[in-house]
Amino acid sequence: MKRPTATVPAAPSALVADGDPASAQAPAPKPARVREAAGVRAPRASRAGAGSGVPRPRADAVRNRERILTAAREVFVEFGSAAPFDEVARRAGIGNATLYRHFPDRPTLVRHVVLFVMSRVTASAEASLAEESDAFAALCRFTHAAADERIGALCPMLADDFDREHPELLAAQTALESAVGTLLATGQDAGAIRTDIGVGDLMVALSQLSRPLPGTACLDTDRFAHRHLQLFLDGLRAPARSELPGSAATFDDLRQKTM
Repeated sequence: MKRPTATVPAAPSALVADGDPASAQAPAPKPARVREAAGVRAPRASRAGAGSGVPRPRADAVRNRERILTAAREVFVEFGSAAPFDEVARRAGIGNATLYRHFPDRPTLVRHVVLFVMSRVTASAEASLAEESDAFAALCRFTHAAADERIGALCPMLADDFDREHPELLAAQTALESAVGTLLATGQDAGAIRTDIGVGDLMVALSQLSRPLPGTACLDTDRFAHRHLQLFLDGLRAPARSELPGSAATFDDLRQKTM
């Protein structure tokens, strides 16, 4: 692949020696493209992407990171965030050294898995709302997609030793709450979704119904998850056929672990 090139600017006049005609009339340096064609390589910073001076991650490093996060997401859903690192590495198809090179300790890996899932679920909510003309269809599409993203991997956020105040997590949580809240409110405003539920109700149900039974090797979990999620979704249709006890749950309720 051809490397991006950058033009090296001519030296500022302030750097030209006073009263030196030779310096004043010296030709400007040739662009990087011309120098490289002549066999002279541009400085490393100039060859970095986007002119930032910061080298782009290698493609294999990006792929390894994606495999690790995907594997860890599956393992955390099945066994909890205390699952052995060896199992994460095995499922990712990498060695333990590679795993620790990307994520040096458990809290770092857990945080990045949570961020990974939150960003993908947020994107799914936004896409569902933008691409579906029917508000209830948008909610159904999002709910099943969120289950496929293993939203149950967000459960470590409720643990006492999880850093819920990390700036990246706060930003991701705000984006997720906004996207899912808008999706739900759109359906409620359209009269398609009952109004006595909140974002917290939806997220808790999603997490509970998309996780395998603890301590079991339940086969074909996805089939059961999507069947039960559809039963839950049918119960969200308006008009409501029953009155729910208590009040609608919000993201604040989940943060305070009152549920």
